[in-house]
Amino acid sequence: MEKILIIDDEAFIRENVERILTEDGYQALCAASGTEAREIVADEDVDLVLLDLNLGTEDGIEVLKELKILDPELLVIIITGFGSVESAVDALKLGAFHYMKKPFKADACGLS
Repeated sequence: MEKILIIDDEAFIRENVERILTEDGYQALCAASGTEAREIVADEDVDLVLLDLNLGTEDGIEVLKELKILDPELLVIIITGFGSVESAVDALKLGAFHYMKKPFKADACGLS
């Protein structure tokens, strides 16, 4: 079973994406911060990460960099409600697999 890590500071987003993924047969893991996310990636064999660009006081780009150091092959999709062309380009240059604006539908990223 594929493990997907949802990193978002908004509980509503984490819970809804977790529900969708679980219903579709994935194992969903959740983190509200970069610190939690780093611990999970260090301890678990994660297949995909959905990473919010704005994690409260944390910068999702910095979290992306740190996750890629822990696992250079990790697939990371950036999700954000405040996207810009510049942040998308930065994320993709740093190894993000894809970049999506919130709100999004589950089928937009092949999750449903």
